[in-house]
Amino acid sequence: MFFKIIGCISDVETIAWGKSIREYRRLRKRCGGKRRRKLEGTAVVEPVDGTVCDAELHGCEAHGIGAREFKFKRILEVQ
Repeated sequence: MFFKIIGCISDVETIAWGKSIREYRRLRKRCGGKRRRKLEGTAVVEPVDGTVCDAELHGCEAHGIGAREFKFKRILEVQ
């Protein structure tokens, strides 16, 4: 699902790090051999249909590179 993040991501928690991430090989090829973490958090997003809502996001972050990919997991509250 395509979406735009409005504002910043809050309530960030680490879900997994290092080789415990399922997609470790793909992320290593895409971002390099840095230490990485899988994170979850909440943010205000605007999906393609134009509604604005709070949503749970999952993403990956590599040390020295920053956050790269975000996945829209579920809608928490429609505004």
